[in-house]
Amino acid sequence: MYRKTIGFLLALAVALAMVIDTYILFFKKPAAVESAAASSNQRSAASSSSSSSTTATAKQALKDGTYTGKSVDTPHGAVQLQIVVRAGRISQVTTLAYPNEERRSEQINAQALPILKEEVLKSQSASVQLVSGATETSTGFKDSLQNAINQAKESQASA
Repeated sequence: MYRKTIGFLLALAVALAMVIDTYILFFKKPAAVESAAASSNQRSAASSSSSSSTTATAKQALKDGTYTGKSVDTPHGAVQLQIVVRAGRISQVTTLAYPNEERRSEQINAQALPILKEEVLKSQSASVQLVSGATETSTGFKDSLQNAINQAKESQASA
């Protein structure tokens, strides 16, 4: 009887954790999106200082082209991305390599990678939240992405 009670409580705790993860993953608005919206509102309110904000934006602009990030090793396999920059903005993110040796890794990444790509296109940076359940892939994704973005910034600076 004692084992059944403990087993039931553990199963209940796991189910609760899954419900919370699902809520956070699919229903909660990421903080990066909220802060981007707030900063965009602040920028539109401060249009009187447009010359200084234009200079700051020019420094952030990326040079058009295709950039391949470094391959980042994770415990389950390598992650590598390629970005396409058009009109100074990231227009496409392609996953060249991701952990897919194990069936569970395939399932996790089938859900996580589209979310990460969408967040990159919204935020136009590597400042995206990690996907719950895919922490290692998310971290490798962000590192490879940041490397590709740095290449695009360096190309813009040298142009």
